[in-house]
Amino acid sequence: MKIGEAAAQIGVAAHALRHWEDEGVVVPGRAPSGHRDYSDEQLSRCRIVRSCQGVGMSLAEIRAVLHRGEEGRAAVIAARLSAIRAQRTSLDSAEKFLLHVRECRHDLMTRCPECSEYAG
Repeated sequence: MKIGEAAAQIGVAAHALRHWEDEGVVVPGRAPSGHRDYSDEQLSRCRIVRSCQGVGMSLAEIRAVLHRGEEGRAAVIAARLSAIRAQRTSLDSAEKFLLHVRECRHDLMTRCPECSEYAG
């Protein structure tokens, strides 16, 4: 599949696919004419790249995760898992706070121990 078709199918601009190639994240094959030729496998990899970007991963992190032999792969995965866990904790705390605020009967949040606890 040519780059324009692949870009449309993935939902990115063609220049993004060229950049991913330059960064060694997804490297398409070449047609006899020299044009980039994306296989089904490479399109699947592109979809994974988009998903990884959606959770804040950089191309360097994504390359490390996608390429099993990449040096530092385990450390990248461990760091990303740690960041996700910290984010989850923060989101859980924010949810708990907002659920409380929705029902809070204090006229000022600063007068409510539960509301003030969130700020601490």
